[in-house]
Amino acid sequence: MAPKVVGFGEDDLRALAGTRSFERGLGYLDAVSGLEVGEASVTAVVHGTDVYEVELTLGGDEGVSGWCDCPYGQEGNFCKHCVAVGLTVLRRVKTIPSQRAAARARASGLETWLSALSRDELLALVREQIAEDRELRRRLELRAAAARRDLGTVRDRIVALTDPRPFARYGYIEYADACGYARHVAEAASALRALTADGYAAQAVGLAEEAIRVLREAYGEIDDSDGVVGEAAAAVAEAHLVACGVARPDPARLADWLVDAVLDDGNDVPDLDPLDYADVLGPSGLARTRQPASEALGRRPSGWAERYLMERLVKAEGDVDALVALHAQDLGPTGATHLLIAEELESAGRADEALAWAERGLRECAAQTHIDGRLVDYVCARYARTGRAADAVAVRRDRFRLERSLAAYRQLRAVAGAADCWEGERAAALAALEEDARRERGGRYGGPVLIDALLDDGDLDSAWREAAGHADDRQWAQLADLSRETRPAEALGVYLRLIERSKEPTGTVLTSTWRGCSRLPVTAIARWGPRTRSPSFSPTCGWN
Repeated sequence: MAPKVVGFGEDDLRALAGTRSFERGLGYLDAVSGLEVGEASVTAVVHGTDVYEVELTLGGDEGVSGWCDCPYGQEGNFCKHCVAVGLTVLRRVKTIPSQRAAARARASGLETWLSALSRDELLALVREQIAEDRELRRRLELRAAAARRDLGTVRDRIVALTDPRPFARYGYIEYADACGYARHVAEAASALRALTADGYAAQAVGLAEEAIRVLREAYGEIDDSDGVVGEAAAAVAEAHLVACGVARPDPARLADWLVDAVLDDGNDVPDLDPLDYADVLGPSGLARTRQPASEALGRRPSGWAERYLMERLVKAEGDVDALVALHAQDLGPTGATHLLIAEELESAGRADEALAWAERGLRECAAQTHIDGRLVDYVCARYARTGRAADAVAVRRDRFRLERSLAAYRQLRAVAGAADCWEGERAAALAALEEDARRERGGRYGGPVLIDALLDDGDLDSAWREAAGHADDRQWAQLADLSRETRPAEALGVYLRLIERSKEPTGTVLTSTWRGCSRLPVTAIARWGPRTRSPSFSPTCGWN
């Protein structure tokens, strides 16, 4: 019922957030307030370490997406606060239609009221708002200056907005002041967009370039841990691109500016992509950038900025072979560059060459314990698509032999299962892991991967046999959890051993490194109480 009303359900929230963030979001249900439901979005406030604003966009058949101004959310993640708001919506799903109707009624009522106001009443309302909202006043002042063609005032205001000095109390902008500076920079970006919209795109180009220069010089002295200044700077760069698209500045001048900006040894904020400017530069502008880009790459062949500029220019020209040749000059040891070449070739419709490059990457990186997993995924997916299941199994087998990780084991299991040969592959994989367990007595990954693999397979009997003398505390706890019903006595013994061990650092208090004991059912302990020396049980702490 819920998905039909709001376009998503709990499974969608879990898939977007991941299990950890979803479970943490459950603890924030009581922290959600100010829930407002619109036609295609939901907004709310969540009280956590700070007060965070959350917006969920309801996409109908496309599901749901979320935004939160917490640090994790600003990285583009569907955070625990988004989960809490989504779950709150689902718990109030019966009221959603009425809330949407109420929102429509409010919007309609506001529109009707505004339409009925006289000119003097509207002016009074605007004056009241700008007296209370400083940012609104500044935005309107900029629009007014642009309308009366007072470009000097506009320039002075944009320069003032991007000036970092008012926020740099000790010569740099601290974390606590970064958000304030970011708001100013975002306001400057808004003013630049408005300037373009009002017919002053050429002036907006010059002002945006000045703002970008200031931001690049200042960014190294800003604690932008949350990325808010970088996001605002990207808005300034976007405003510059839009203004260029309208004003169509001289391609040669724009080309020179782009080359200097990209090759600047300072900071790469905002990120400028020459490919975005290809239409504005045109053939003459692109040709203009080629010579300085080639010279810069010749002076510093391994320079990131130099390679990036040349790659983007070649890509803008559409010369796939030149792009492949450029990438091939600097093939990385993880296979990431081979994959990049393969993707470029596949995009150009040259699938056979793409696969050949990806296979070459596997061969040339075969001795590396850690290579780019996307390259392996790419090759295996193409093999599966063309009926080469045995080849996909061989690739996964080789990677497992090198990595000896649970992830590699799972990937081998997936392809071998699809190829109907998992039984034989599993026996060989477990034999290799058994040898690791005997040789390493604890392994490179905490407890032996062998135990993790058996637990992941659900082979608890084998896991019990191999655990003695090998498993670490985490694996013992997981094994006990999975065996409560089938091996209750052994599970109890594990829990008691882990409890005693967790008490060793202080002698009195359970440490926070293992909390599995609190999950043991009280009824299970009741059955063993008369036969064992049972510890006391606390409803809040578990076993003491």
